[in-house]
Amino acid sequence: MGRVKLIVKIIVTGAAFWIASWLLSGIQIGTSTDSAADRILTLGVIAVIFGIVNAVLKPIIKGLGCGFYVLTLGLFALIVNAALFLLVAWIAGLFDLVFSVDNFGWAILGSLVVTIAGGVINLVLPDRVVEGRRDGNRQ
Repeated sequence: MGRVKLIVKIIVTGAAFWIASWLLSGIQIGTSTDSAADRILTLGVIAVIFGIVNAVLKPIIKGLGCGFYVLTLGLFALIVNAALFLLVAWIAGLFDLVFSVDNFGWAILGSLVVTIAGGVINLVLPDRVVEGRRDGNRQ
């Protein structure tokens, strides 16, 4: 993955987390005394943690729990995503970052908002901006 694409993915994920914290009162990122730069840095680190957790754990969980996905017609994904959302909050706490999720219900809603917001933002960004072109050809 190119550097530009990675940076764009981190920005998109950070924006999706910001939208979730803005919409949902049970999710908090940063404190009221944090500067804008501190909040942006916190969102960036949370986005990186989220990306690592998803890259490492989600494929393992999908492989081990594929029967539950089929049995529940995919609804098991809500539970997995919410658990991963809570895991990201816990890991962020280890780095003294303020990212709190009040309970499992807020984690389900938060993971839905992050998924939807990230998807919408990715739809708005053209592929050429995200992927970049090295050969100079424009299509």
